[in-house]
Amino acid sequence: MKHLLPLFIFVLMSTTSTTTAQAPQTNNPVYHRTINIDGISIFYREAGDPSKPTILLLHGFPSSSHNFRTLIPLLKEDYHILAPDYPGFGFSDMPALADFEYTFENYSLYIEKFLALKGVKKTSMYLFDYGAPVGMRIIQRNPAILEHLIVQNGNIYAEGLSDILKNYRKNIDENTPASRAEVYKAFELEYTKFEYLHGVSDPAKIAPESYQLDQLLMNRPGNKEIQYQLKYDYRFNIAEYPRWQQTLRTISPKVLIVWGQNDPVFLQPGALAFRKDIPDAEIHFYPTGHFALEEYAGEIGAQILAFLKKH
Repeated sequence: MKHLLPLFIFVLMSTTSTTTAQAPQTNNPVYHRTINIDGISIFYREAGDPSKPTILLLHGFPSSSHNFRTLIPLLKEDYHILAPDYPGFGFSDMPALADFEYTFENYSLYIEKFLALKGVKKTSMYLFDYGAPVGMRIIQRNPAILEHLIVQNGNIYAEGLSDILKNYRKNIDENTPASRAEVYKAFELEYTKFEYLHGVSDPAKIAPESYQLDQLLMNRPGNKEIQYQLKYDYRFNIAEYPRWQQTLRTISPKVLIVWGQNDPVFLQPGALAFRKDIPDAEIHFYPTGHFALEEYAGEIGAQILAFLKKH
């Protein structure tokens, strides 16, 4: 498998480059770049005119900025788009556990440094899955950075927590060989496919390279131990939920919720709960699962453009 990864990535990126070259908007390509932050190479996708309003796309588990590959072209004519990969994800560096603090707090600090290096002082944020605790930490520290908030299956309410997440914590707390093995099942292809395919309206619409790429990167030596550490650290996100909710009440941003309603990880009540703190939050559900963009990128992109134009 390790010998197939470079070939897979080469073919995937070569295909992407060819597609970009043949696209009608040759004067506005999607760039694939890296930036050095504290000695770590951070991969990111960038598109659009930097003089236009910025949208920061923050990915989740077990994906990367690759998850936004179909959304970015829909937004880049009107906005400046940035989509970084966290350390240990996608094509960013994967420092060893002993050399990097794999916590959501540290991820949020790295994304802040990324924004500063890119000269971004104000941005709309698209928070998906792990992107929610990363982005909300940034907003809590610096509320003035937020222009508008877009949330896609990214949870900050107890109502949205599924049994899947509760069982992670239970098994991690037990810390036995059997309970650890249960958590490690989340890092195998069977579960990765489950997250991509559960609840979708048509599995034939889901590109297999999406979950296969995630799994190939997950299979890098040492990566599953990193992912276990992040599952452990998720408990500190839940403890922060009330403070993030208070932050939303205080700054009262315009909020758009676009949510795969059949998500088995973050439940539909977690989307509706946003209206407890932002009563005028705009909420749209789609008949799909956790990775809603894999099936409804066109509809979600149109909804984002309409929402931002309105506000």
